[in-house]
Amino acid sequence: MSDSSQDISDLSVSPAERYERGLALKQAGLHKAAIDQFEMAAVEAALALKAYAQIGLCYKLAGCYEEAVPAFQKALNVTTASSKETVQILYVLGRTLESLGRVAETLEAYRWIRREDPDYRDVTVRIARLSTRRPAVGTKKN
Repeated sequence: MSDSSQDISDLSVSPAERYERGLALKQAGLHKAAIDQFEMAAVEAALALKAYAQIGLCYKLAGCYEEAVPAFQKALNVTTASSKETVQILYVLGRTLESLGRVAETLEAYRWIRREDPDYRDVTVRIARLSTRRPAVGTKKN
């Protein structure tokens, strides 16, 4: 067994160590390997939110926006998330959804942020821009 495969299956490595390794791999641009480490770190409830958020960021950095969305949603479903953490993750999720052209979902995320923190980053400007771009229901022409 090679050192790297032995490392991945080594049960003596704690979830916290997995998380730290994931951060180092992400920093080195090794997104797939980082995602593997973050997934193993997410088994510990105290690390789940940060690990899923990092998984989403890795996918986003790798240009895999569709894969990033469920990772950010998993982070948002962690019950220990504070309001501040939720806003931060929702913003990154919103930016990801915006990149995918998913306007209705983006607006939902940004509006939730605005209710929690009206002055958060550029959310108000983004809502205004997306709201004017949003097609009205039933007006689409063939």
